[in-house]
Amino acid sequence: AHLPESCQATPHPNPNSLHLTRLKTTGWEAPHTLLNWLWKNYQYVLAFYFAIQEVNKDSHLLPNLTLGFQVHNAFSSDQFTLWSTLLWLSGKMDPLPNYNCQTQTKSAAVIAGTTSAFSAEIGTLLELYKTPQVSYGPFDPMLSDEDQFPSLYQMAPKDSSLAHGMVSLLLHFGWTWVALFISDDLKGEQFLRDLKAELVKNGICVALTEKLPDTKTMYGPSDIAFMSRIRVSSANVHILHGEAGSLITVDLAAEFFLTTGKVWIMAAKWDIVTSEMNHMLHSFHGSFSFSPHKGEIPGFQHFLKTVDPSHYPEDFYFPKLWLHLFHCSPAGSLCGKIFNCPENASFETVSGMIDMSTMSDSSYFIYNAVYALAHCMLHTFEYAPHVQILPLPQLHRFLKKIQFTNRAGDHISLDEKSKQRAHYDIHNAVNFPAGLGLLVKVGEFVSKSPLGQGLVITEEMIEWPIGFTEIPRSVCSQGCGSGFWKVPQEGRPVCCFACVFCPEGHISNHTGRWQCVLCPTHEYPNSDRTRCLPKMVTFLAYQDPLGMELACMALCLSALTAAVLGVFVRHQHTPIVKANNRALSYILLISLTFCFLCSLLFIGPPNTATCTLQPIAFGLVFTVAVSTVLAKTVTVILAFKVTAPGRRMRRLLVSGAPNFIIPSCSLIQLTLCGVWLGTSPPFVDSDTHSEHGHIIITCNKGSVTAFYCGLGYLGSLALGTFTMAFLARNLPDTFNEAKFLTFSMLVFCSVWLTFLPVHHSTKGKVMVAVEVFSILASSAGLLGCIFAPKCYVILLRPHSCSLHGFRDKTLCGSNKLAYLT
Repeated sequence: AHLPESCQATPHPNPNSLHLTRLKTTGWEAPHTLLNWLWKNYQYVLAFYFAIQEVNKDSHLLPNLTLGFQVHNAFSSDQFTLWSTLLWLSGKMDPLPNYNCQTQTKSAAVIAGTTSAFSAEIGTLLELYKTPQVSYGPFDPMLSDEDQFPSLYQMAPKDSSLAHGMVSLLLHFGWTWVALFISDDLKGEQFLRDLKAELVKNGICVALTEKLPDTKTMYGPSDIAFMSRIRVSSANVHILHGEAGSLITVDLAAEFFLTTGKVWIMAAKWDIVTSEMNHMLHSFHGSFSFSPHKGEIPGFQHFLKTVDPSHYPEDFYFPKLWLHLFHCSPAGSLCGKIFNCPENASFETVSGMIDMSTMSDSSYFIYNAVYALAHCMLHTFEYAPHVQILPLPQLHRFLKKIQFTNRAGDHISLDEKSKQRAHYDIHNAVNFPAGLGLLVKVGEFVSKSPLGQGLVITEEMIEWPIGFTEIPRSVCSQGCGSGFWKVPQEGRPVCCFACVFCPEGHISNHTGRWQCVLCPTHEYPNSDRTRCLPKMVTFLAYQDPLGMELACMALCLSALTAAVLGVFVRHQHTPIVKANNRALSYILLISLTFCFLCSLLFIGPPNTATCTLQPIAFGLVFTVAVSTVLAKTVTVILAFKVTAPGRRMRRLLVSGAPNFIIPSCSLIQLTLCGVWLGTSPPFVDSDTHSEHGHIIITCNKGSVTAFYCGLGYLGSLALGTFTMAFLARNLPDTFNEAKFLTFSMLVFCSVWLTFLPVHHSTKGKVMVAVEVFSILASSAGLLGCIFAPKCYVILLRPHSCSLHGFRDKTLCGSNKLAYLT
């Protein structure tokens, strides 16, 4: 092909062929469209113009040099990306690879890339020429691979702390149930992994995860399906993260399918999403956005007020933007015969239509990129002041280490290691009537700050989405109040739970508890299960109504027994007293008196002495009483079995052999008590569980085996006595008391057989009261059944108790017992 004379073949470009007649820096832009959110991108060009203008006015930055530039509108697509790059490199409308047909010198560097894909595509081609590329798009870890892109530099800081910042915002407002909308690319996958790790670490659950593909067709069926999934989401908080292409779907869907009651937390190109807020109602009203911290650049607002297309006549798009905004033709433009614009036309007057005054992240990065390249060129020429050709290797070396402070006071560096501390501004999107949308800064987040100080939020400045009058709630399950604990629901995330009242003995004094706290043994929970109260120490005291009644009953019955003993002593010579051996009657009455009195050992504050005396007194006095009844029963049987003076039973009866039954039986019981006290004696114990809100002081039995052995021995003795008395119940005689002995032992056995199950089913003071009542009832049964009939005869029928009253009466029969004294 025939080539112009100005074209130079460049099969292998030499960096030293780059001349510094006029330095040129190339900017790359997104596809052109008449939509406002794309015209907002023209701010990138304005920021670029402003930075070039400042650098050229600064005589100390690049003395004796003027910074030149070119602006290209590059198409970010698989078909046109490399074509537009070759177009710039060759300088012809028909790209000629390896040829440079430009009449002026080459550009020293390229500022490009709103998207990572675009920077990666052109980076491969630029690497052949060793041309530095400074990307002003969001940070992408893929582009930081020095082996693949050694000549590519990113102005944006790492967003590895972005997930941490978003989670801090969620925790600040108590949002634990969120939906995620992430772009379907490598960067989105990386952010999703980082975010989910932070969410799990802080107990926040994901209700929905939606991948956002790049937009291919506007208003397609996928947009409607996308909005339907937003509306059915049970989460009130949505996190949005993605590249520009994927966020266009969200923006268009949010405009035409109004979704209220959702709080959006956005990052990465949020200016594209929020720029279309030209309606009174908008889905992103009240949303939050995270952006890298940037200071206010002095002079930029004044530049926007004064700049117009006449300042840059070579820019073809500037007049088209002016026509789109003011519907007029700038003076000297080539837009046809349209009436001229007024003299006061500026970006300040169209802030309600396109907000050019608020500098976006990419515009800020472009501004810093121009200054970074200017500083590097200064160092490069200081390193080689006499060269006429810019040495690109030295430019790369200074770019890797460049650090400076811009006019906004922010520290700028292209070295990733020096950007470990991330600083984000948090903005609140506010949509005013008449379609004026603004981003209001409401907080900041600084990573690696002291605990609890990384996030700063001014809640008074926040405007919430439509439908909320206060801080919205976004939880799967409402928090459990005090006194309740959270029980996870099977098959659902950990944030979904049921609130269950704390079990007995446990409390929950804070909301949102996963477990209830057990009260100490000396405390008990209140009725609401919110706090522990000190337990009252109690026992079966004499002041208690129950204790007082039992004590009075014991004293009255013991007094009654003493009175019966007095009656028997006073009438000791009567036949009815002499019957069945009056000495045994005296012993029985004395033992019953002690039986009634020993119940007092169970009432009152337990101590070591009373706990030790309880088993000894109970076992011995009842053994004496029952063995006495056994002796009386044996006496009756021996008396009726004596038929001849010379028989052996008569000798046993006359010699008083039945009287040895009492010491023999008592000795066995005494031995059992001794073993009990020697191995595991009773001791003072506290019962903290039997009665709510009380600590009951009781006597612990010590050895349960020894207790039941003593009780079993006493029961066996009583059962044997009952059997013998039952066999002798029908022996005829006027003073035969075998029937009374049988009935008394029946009452005695019935009381203690009833005692066993009741004793096992009661605890605390009630158990002690059951023991006392069983002692009194069994003792009263013996007293009443044996001695009540005798007292009746002695006191009310005194004449019936003499032998003269019984003579010649068939009812009297034999009176063998009358003289068994």
